[in-house]
Amino acid sequence: MSENTLIWFRQDLRLHDHSALWHATTSGSAIALVILSPEQWQQHDDAPIKIDFYLRQLLQLKIDLAQLNIPLIIKTIPLWHDIAPYIQQMCNDLSIQHVHANIECGVNELQRDFKIQKLLNEHAQDLILHHDRTLFPVGSIRNKSNTPYQVFGAFKKYCYEQLSISIPQCYPKPEIQTPIAYNIESEDIPKVEQIYSSNWQTNTHPIWTISEQHAWSLLDNFIEDRVEHYHTERDFPHIEGTSQLSSYLNIGILSIRQCIQALFRSQNGYFQIESTGQQTWLDELLWREFYQHILFDFPRVSKNFPFKISTQNIPWRNAPDDLQAWQNAKTGIPIVDAGMRQILATGWMHNRVRMIVAMFLCKNLLIDWRQGEQWFMQHLVDGDLAANNGGWQWCASTGTDAVPYFRIFNPISQSIKFDPQGDYIRQWLPELAHLDAKTIHEPYAKNPDMLLDYPKPIVDLKSSRIRAIEAFKQNS
Repeated sequence: MSENTLIWFRQDLRLHDHSALWHATTSGSAIALVILSPEQWQQHDDAPIKIDFYLRQLLQLKIDLAQLNIPLIIKTIPLWHDIAPYIQQMCNDLSIQHVHANIECGVNELQRDFKIQKLLNEHAQDLILHHDRTLFPVGSIRNKSNTPYQVFGAFKKYCYEQLSISIPQCYPKPEIQTPIAYNIESEDIPKVEQIYSSNWQTNTHPIWTISEQHAWSLLDNFIEDRVEHYHTERDFPHIEGTSQLSSYLNIGILSIRQCIQALFRSQNGYFQIESTGQQTWLDELLWREFYQHILFDFPRVSKNFPFKISTQNIPWRNAPDDLQAWQNAKTGIPIVDAGMRQILATGWMHNRVRMIVAMFLCKNLLIDWRQGEQWFMQHLVDGDLAANNGGWQWCASTGTDAVPYFRIFNPISQSIKFDPQGDYIRQWLPELAHLDAKTIHEPYAKNPDMLLDYPKPIVDLKSSRIRAIEAFKQNS
């Protein structure tokens, strides 16, 4: 007679290619659990749009699980440190010995799971953690000195070698199980308005459609229509050249293995790179992988410390007015303000523009990257601790593989190069739409007295660049 098992869903709200779910359902009759922790989310600066996306997908997951006769128990426990007694008692009440979940790499997440595992073990129960968010298990990739890679190029080379041996396969969807009885009451799925009472706009719902089927459609369309030109189009924010799958990967509607399988589908699942676009997107997926491994191997990056210890004493400016201008898209630098308008309106920002606005904050305004990192997490639908931290530290020259401190993006040059006709700027800054393709990037450059419903630059790019280089030179 098979035993009951518990599958604890976290940032992995899907049925297909789900490591923990597959192991749970193949070792017994599964009962599913989701724990909502609103106070913890707010402590971690999770954006309302991200939580809304999560809760809507959770409703879909409940429907999908019901079709497999897997009951879903939903419980609200505001903070993670209170979870362990609940799960242990739940195991007692349902005669469950094994709890299955997918590993999460943040320090708080690992501490939460260690506490739960310790308590369960004391009662002859167990929390079994599976690797699911990465292609390769965290902690498994080591160099010849048996230490973690700290440079992406070497990490990527190792991944290429492993992929050439075998591309990770996807787990099948669980089969329908025999209905089981359980005696624990499930709560209703709350609305995001019940968690975040301010500044929430439901008009972003149509932008971020839930369901695994929708994520597969986005993935297939990208592979079929855009991946071939990805390397030439991905940096142009007015072109739909990126996959826009990050939000689906982030809460686990889609898996990294599904992406890799789709990428090499035309090669029958063999690691055979046939185009520059294919290789470029693979490298982007491996950057995501790299940052997950960095998060696990170097826990200080999730504790507000720079990866490069030598950069801890950078004299960041305390400039609340400049920070507020950046946050509210009023810097007077059109490409920066266009990006900030995009994130405020949609919860997402084009990756090239993310780099431009981040480097502008860290270098031209010399404001601590941690303030930008936090603000992004508070607004991004795809806010991921590892990727967001890695990206910000790259721009701030404090992280692994970080851009050298003396290489500072000129936002005007970047704007001219990647939005040559100003189409992206016009989309998000309609007050500048009437300007020609040259003037729109720097409206006041040739005519400082021009009357526009748009602020003048809050900082001089040349002098602020010199200021940043001096600050980094002396303290890094």
